[in-house]
Amino acid sequence: MPLVEFTALLVLATAMSFTPGPNTTLSTALAANRGLPAAMRFVVAVPVGWSLLLLLCAAGLGAAVVAMPPLRWGIKALGIGYLLWLAFKLAQSARLSEADASRLSVGFWQGVLLQFVNIKAWLLALTIVAGWVIGHDDGTARLAVVLPVMLAFAFTSNFTYALLGALLRHWLAHGRRLLWFNRAMAAVLVATALWMVAA
Repeated sequence: MPLVEFTALLVLATAMSFTPGPNTTLSTALAANRGLPAAMRFVVAVPVGWSLLLLLCAAGLGAAVVAMPPLRWGIKALGIGYLLWLAFKLAQSARLSEADASRLSVGFWQGVLLQFVNIKAWLLALTIVAGWVIGHDDGTARLAVVLPVMLAFAFTSNFTYALLGALLRHWLAHGRRLLWFNRAMAAVLVATALWMVAA
């Protein structure tokens, strides 16, 4: 892959991975509410799920989704519903003692599956497959370069946001700070769901 294309990939990966979205919002909220160790299952799940999505898009699933509007709408509807459900659960947690497994928990497999209803993840996977993989003679070799780069970005961005949430944990334990923090994170999820409706 030429250096110019690789640099463009790094710029796109940075912009898409480190801007707020469903994954980074959940990483922050999970670590703030339940601690960094509890959030790590989700942090690790994101790159695993996203890598599966990228591989499936490269194998042709992306083209099928683009070509079949009902499938695209179904993915969008599931994603919007799941984000709104998570936002509702998150907005109810006012104390660290309430943020237990029954109230706010997104495990490894949920994190993996979330990538398949995350419109931002789909947009990134489709963009990368269309721009860097498909239509090139060395498509398989390009995929072998792109995949570990995107794995690293997905993990690093979510770990960074989770670390931020964990660092805020002690400060959030006082008064009603956690409640307002959780409501702000829930509002980000709702805003993402509204963006998905419009997208």
